[in-house]
Amino acid sequence: MIPANLSPLANHLWQSTLFAAVAWLLTLTLRSNRAAVRYGVWLASSAKFLIPFALLVSVGSQLGFSTAPAIADAPFSLVMEQISQPFAAPARALPTVPAAPSFSPGPIILFAVWLGGFTICAILWFRSWRRFRTALRSATPLDLNLPIPVMTSPSRFEPGVIGVRKPILLLPEGIGNRLTPAQLQSILAHELCHVRRRDNLAGAIHMLVESIFWFHPFVWWIGARLVDERERACDEEVLRLGSEPQTYAEGILNVCKFYLQSPLPCASGVTGANLKKRIEEIVNHRIALRLTLARKFLLAAAGMAAVAGPVLIGILHVAQSRAQSKVEVLTFEVASVKPSDPNLRRIRMGYTPDGGLNAVNVTLKELIANAYNIVCGKFCDDERISGGPRWIYSDRFDVVTKGPQLPQPGRATREQIRQCVQALLADRFKLVIRRETREMQVYHLVVAKNGSRLKEYTGDDPNDTTGGNRPTQLIGERTSLYGLVINLTSMLGRPVFDKTGLTGRYDFKLEWGADMGGGKGPDGPAERIDASSAPDLGGPSIFTALQEQLGLKLESQKGPVEVIIIERAEKPAAN
Repeated sequence: MIPANLSPLANHLWQSTLFAAVAWLLTLTLRSNRAAVRYGVWLASSAKFLIPFALLVSVGSQLGFSTAPAIADAPFSLVMEQISQPFAAPARALPTVPAAPSFSPGPIILFAVWLGGFTICAILWFRSWRRFRTALRSATPLDLNLPIPVMTSPSRFEPGVIGVRKPILLLPEGIGNRLTPAQLQSILAHELCHVRRRDNLAGAIHMLVESIFWFHPFVWWIGARLVDERERACDEEVLRLGSEPQTYAEGILNVCKFYLQSPLPCASGVTGANLKKRIEEIVNHRIALRLTLARKFLLAAAGMAAVAGPVLIGILHVAQSRAQSKVEVLTFEVASVKPSDPNLRRIRMGYTPDGGLNAVNVTLKELIANAYNIVCGKFCDDERISGGPRWIYSDRFDVVTKGPQLPQPGRATREQIRQCVQALLADRFKLVIRRETREMQVYHLVVAKNGSRLKEYTGDDPNDTTGGNRPTQLIGERTSLYGLVINLTSMLGRPVFDKTGLTGRYDFKLEWGADMGGGKGPDGPAERIDASSAPDLGGPSIFTALQEQLGLKLESQKGPVEVIIIERAEKPAAN
């Protein structure tokens, strides 16, 4: 599993990889066209590594603030949420808190490895640049009546253009004695082509990409493709300007024979790319086809989709958020939150007849568990609720509320009350959470081999109860299996999921041995139950009692469980 703080980077990497793959397919389609077109496609692929789609989504969100419709169609919004999930920028940055008790060194190790690779790349590029600077310091001006300054140096570097903002053409001394005048003119035309195309700027951008994303093989592959198409594009331009193919090819070969290739992508020379293939193409003087209308449309559509797609997603996210904001958030009519009496030993949490919350001497963790239906009991560890400051698990509060303000008259459902508790925690405790799904040991409640023994209630009394007169007794009246599942989860200290398929309401009575564990008394469960062995000490184990008395069975499984990660919480002001 990718750590949450690394998931935006992972999203950006796979998006950029997909973009590069699409660019490769485009260049295959355009292989009979001019090299300059393919070069532009590869350059866009390189620049994509520096431009996360999330940035474009953010731009769309700003545009959508004023242009998005107030109401979005719900099914369409849901589809867009699924499609845009990997591309969407976070709605807001979550503050850093002194969080979870566990510490993972993984991100720090990964950052150290990345920093080492970045440093090595930077050092190598800097050393190559210093070699050019040394050559420039020993160079002297040369007047060739060209639009950029020309200098000649005793170094053995090939003719090349150095610099991005103020380019300089650096020639090795004595090159005029090694090339014929016609060959030298074709080489100079090649270098001036690099200047007009601003190839050094593009090379510098890709050097930055290679340094930051040195670990990504596609980055180095794109760099090689950029050099290939850059040199071919200049070759095509030199021949178009009238240079003799044979003379130009011989000039390139002589440069390769006597001089060293440029060590920097941002210092354009003449000898890069696949030399054999270049010479064959120059001598054959193959005329590249102009882009047809269909291919121009293909390139324009691909460019618009790459830019406009994420922007449109950002606009639609704003529309969806606005539509969701129109939904009324349920809140308690009146709510009081204050620290508990430190001398109080009694703990209570329940709902009043009007749907209000009455909690005494409870921790914020217990309130969160209630609000998000996380039932874990006394022995539940921090696997299902974790993170946040330590006081969440120790400081205790009294919370008393009046029933929720319902949009329509009637009795509040459990889900509506939970929404009110969630709103209360967000308002008074400034609670911010993150939900995750993890694999854990769970129990599945299933119907036993001989069938269910539950007695179904067919009356119309809406009130239901689940409880018992003894710690080893559980009585249900007019209740769904939800109450049974909640109690079993609390007693066993492991999530229990209803897999029976029974949807009615039932009357039942469950009794098990006094020392079987799982008995829920005033102070909670006596001990955690081990499903593999439940000894018979004065009565059946709860596992045996379920099967014999209710016709139900608990099966130990490993399955997905929702967990709550606390990102932020503040102590409330007493009122």
